[in-house]
Amino acid sequence: MIKVLVVDDHAVVRSGLMMLLNGKHQIEVVGEAADGREGIDAAMRLKPDVVLMDINMPQGMDGLTATDELKRQMPDLAILILTMHDDDEYLFRAIHAGASGYILKSAPHEELLTAIQCVALGNAYLYPTATKRLMNEYLEKLKHGEHTGTYESLTEREREILALIAKGFSNKEIAEQLIISVKTVETHKSNVMEKLGLRTRPELVKYAAKKGLLNFE
Repeated sequence: MIKVLVVDDHAVVRSGLMMLLNGKHQIEVVGEAADGREGIDAAMRLKPDVVLMDINMPQGMDGLTATDELKRQMPDLAILILTMHDDDEYLFRAIHAGASGYILKSAPHEELLTAIQCVALGNAYLYPTATKRLMNEYLEKLKHGEHTGTYESLTEREREILALIAKGFSNKEIAEQLIISVKTVETHKSNVMEKLGLRTRPELVKYAAKKGLLNFE
């Protein structure tokens, strides 16, 4: 069974999701929470496989902050953002926070079930129109000579650092994880940005997503 925790500030939404998911495709809803802080406490206690996380929860901790904190405490936990926001900024903030996937509340029920199964297996999931939009943007930039660098031009260490930066790790955290200096991390990061023609961190995250580096295993 895939154990799911539902975090949303609307009781009606939580009830509806629980009715929809329980018993479907080997899914069991093991708990619910009304804001991010409650969600963190419930996740630590219940040890779910997947957390369905809303973004906007104005009466408590928001979903992106909760996602970031949960991934620090439970790195292997799959967090699927379930939101009404069809917006690139929210999408990449969610990826940066460590989310395994992003799906709209307007999505068909079968798509939600598929997304849960996908992230539970350790894979990343983006709703179809988001994937198409990212690809169109990427192809448009290629047409104008941007992002002409190739992944193959990166060294093994640069690829490793690219993935870690895109997943939201700080330079200090990367340095500690790879047992190298912060200055070395910064040098590798600079080389990656230059080779791939990237200028900002969001562009780096987009590139990593297209390369399939954000599976958060």
